[in-house]
Amino acid sequence: MGINSIIALLGGLGAFLFGMKYMGEGLELAAGPKMKELLEKLTRNRIMGFLLGALVTVVIQSSSATTVMVMGFINAEIMDLAQATGVIFGANIGTTITSILIALDVSGIAPICICIGAVMLLYAKKKRNRYIGQVVLGFGILFQGLHTMSQAMSPLKDSPGFQEFILNAKNPLLGFVVGVILCAVIQSSSAAVGVLQALAMQGLMPLYFAAFVVCGINVGSSTPPLLSALNAKNNAKRAACIYLIFNIVGAILFIPLTILFPITQMIERVIPDPVFQIAVYHIIFKVVTGVILLPLVNVVVKWTYRIIPKQAHESAFRFEYIDPNMVGSPAVLSLQVGREVERMCDMVRKNVSDAAEGLIQNDIMSANIIREREQVIDYLASEITDYLTKVNALQLPQSVSNYMGCVFHVINDLEQIGDHAIKILVQTEKCVEMGQAYSQAAQDELRQIYQMDMDLLDKTMKLFRGQRPTPESWLDMKLQERTIMKLAVKAQSNHMERLQEKTCTFEQGLTFIESLNSLTRIVNHVMNIAEASGSELLLNTARE
Repeated sequence: MGINSIIALLGGLGAFLFGMKYMGEGLELAAGPKMKELLEKLTRNRIMGFLLGALVTVVIQSSSATTVMVMGFINAEIMDLAQATGVIFGANIGTTITSILIALDVSGIAPICICIGAVMLLYAKKKRNRYIGQVVLGFGILFQGLHTMSQAMSPLKDSPGFQEFILNAKNPLLGFVVGVILCAVIQSSSAAVGVLQALAMQGLMPLYFAAFVVCGINVGSSTPPLLSALNAKNNAKRAACIYLIFNIVGAILFIPLTILFPITQMIERVIPDPVFQIAVYHIIFKVVTGVILLPLVNVVVKWTYRIIPKQAHESAFRFEYIDPNMVGSPAVLSLQVGREVERMCDMVRKNVSDAAEGLIQNDIMSANIIREREQVIDYLASEITDYLTKVNALQLPQSVSNYMGCVFHVINDLEQIGDHAIKILVQTEKCVEMGQAYSQAAQDELRQIYQMDMDLLDKTMKLFRGQRPTPESWLDMKLQERTIMKLAVKAQSNHMERLQEKTCTFEQGLTFIESLNSLTRIVNHVMNIAEASGSELLLNTARE
């Protein structure tokens, strides 16, 4: 091969990789939210998870992307590792669709796809149509790159050295090593198999040798998830191990089978096309391995826990549901962020409840716990904001962008509510220092108001979690807000009477009024969250 052929080969490979990734991203952007819903609903059943993993990977053209998506569900505690394992097994099978598309050889329409896709991408007004244009453009670039690779390899037919290598290419170990290295360099099993098929188009890749290369390619395909999981959470590391175990088991099974039994000869007799032969062997490798391992999911999960044992987390200053080292697909970003915000809300709720009860009972026993919890709340508010800034730099579907905008408002208001809990605690400390407690009437007033605050917060978080707002629910929340404000005004009036009657000191009156103001300000922030969550839901409903 001359320098021009090498340059053409590298250019074709680059176009192939870019086209495959670009097409997959377009498909994911167009169908991401729907795939999230499907995964969430159907992965409870192991068989359905297996089939769904295959389907999703067929759509987005990347088993690694499907694995990252699944990790988002694990981190958000929507599915456990056993359920995720079925999806990962299915994803390995779904990735074979690329080899089938290559075998069909639709490179003749690649220029037309490039033209149509570019026009749609540049001039379509709706985002969904632009995503479809991205898919079509990526499809065209993929097959144009494949055609370029195939043409660049054509001179190898006349190379005596390469001809001799192919004729003697029967060493299983050599084929396996070539496959591992090829996939480790290219970082895509689909692309590596595509290179084999491009060679087969020129009659330069016998199936027997290709079979061992395919085994190596599948083991090498574990490199990207393993590298991405090095600094990730333990479950991400376990998912990468599952991916690796699947392909190692497949290689251990198929290398001896290919040597001892005439598998490749049988394929050659049934299928004359050498490109299709490689695709079929690749499919058999994945399907058979998946069928064997699917009943052994629990065993595989146990292996991963032995390899990566559980570790106790000592610090609360960390994400529990978001893995910052693995920015997942748009399909799961909202879910991970949502669960982290819910965690933040739970801590805010506990702080308000503990601070209010401490105020009523004239007790500061929980003061240290409240302040420690407030530090975690502030940490989460800051870190989630930084994470959202990072995520917003990505190309996201409109629904996900809307949700992230809602989250910005929600975490700000939650942080403000947490600050008011601290203000209530400060007033409690003043009362304790003065050695004065509120009257029973004042206690009852404060308890009634703060409990209604918490009830309103619970209703609001249901909206944030996805409960569709109705006119009746809005009216109920608005009426509750007005009721709380009326109770606060009444409580303030009653307290003024107690001051006049000398049943309460002036200093005590100040702490009561300040605490009452904090409880009413909490209501304002809660309604801000409700409006942000409800508006986002209504907007997305209208778009759907």
